Amino acid sequence: MSGPTARPAAATPSLDLVETLASCGERYDAAPMFPADSMAALVRHCLHRRFAPRALGGQANCAPDELLDALRTVGRGDLSVGRLFEGHVNALALFDWYASADQLAWLDTELDRGAWFGVWATEPPPGVAVVGSPDGPVLDGAKHFASGAGGIDYAIVTARPATGQRPVVVIPANDPLRTDASRWRVRGMRASMSGRYECSGYPAGVMQTLGAPGDYDREPRFTAGAWRFLAVQLGGMEGLLTETRRALSDAARGDPVQRARFAEAVVAARTAYLWVREAAGRAAREEADAIVFVQMTRGVVERAALDVMEAAARLLGTRSAFDGERADKISRDLSLYLRQAGPDYARDQAALAWLDRDVWGAGDRLW
Repeated sequence: MSGPTARPAAATPSLDLVETLASCGERYDAAPMFPADSMAALVRHCLHRRFAPRALGGQANCAPDELLDALRTVGRGDLSVGRLFEGHVNALALFDWYASADQLAWLDTELDRGAWFGVWATEPPPGVAVVGSPDGPVLDGAKHFASGAGGIDYAIVTARPATGQRPVVVIPANDPLRTDASRWRVRGMRASMSGRYECSGYPAGVMQTLGAPGDYDREPRFTAGAWRFLAVQLGGMEGLLTETRRALSDAARGDPVQRARFAEAVVAARTAYLWVREAAGRAAREEADAIVFVQMTRGVVERAALDVMEAAARLLGTRSAFDGERADKISRDLSLYLRQAGPDYARDQAALAWLDRDVWGAGDRLW
């Protein structure tokens, strides 16, 4: 991608962005491809650099409330774009924590030309390894479910060393010859283009390796960072609630049973917001219980989203399932996005912690 990028702005993203992303999203849902127009809209709304490393004038790792609002706003417009944007801000956070001065200078140049970044950890066996070559260490293997493969400019990928903890390596991510999205045939999240990407042969030297081995897995940053994708899912839930209200018939508005359903959906969405907001703050402060709090929040968001989707289907009737209806697209996207790995395990780990002590803490423990 090319062209200058707007520098960070302090204002919350305009809700006009939601409509722009929703409109573009209809096209990308019908003919899946990398959502270039939507990503350009994020640049115009000053979101591309806003959460860049602090050394570059951005707000990485220091403005959880603003990042929460940005993630949920993008999620309201299009969950596929929200997933890509979340990967970008995740990558920028890693640069903020672990990049050298030379790497930050390189990043600054790439952001100025409009480059988008992602983070890829999922891989088919045997995974991506660091191996020796006559020219130095290189990668060998592929990633799959790699969001934005072939469309974003760079990805931070996890790799397996010969010994010790795993490093992360920055690689180009836009080579069409390395990209295979043929198996990304899904009902929702189509424009995320989460395909397979061949990493073999890319250098894994000092300049390409971000931080020290094991930095990527450092806690609570690794697990508690899940709050970011929860914020995007929250935005999708809020978008579905808003669309449901807009499309509600006069007959439904006059029916007390249907109004009760709508009220329950409002409570579900706002409850999820309160939990995600709390989780974001605790993760940013790297509190001792940030991990289990975020894990509990995953269950809250999943349950709330399922409740809002059911309410939308009941309130809108068959209209909610028609091709081209916004409510249908959001529900398909959200139902897939909620399958983020390990929701039951996350809830179980949270339950074990809460059985031991009231993780809410902050002077308001129940036991």
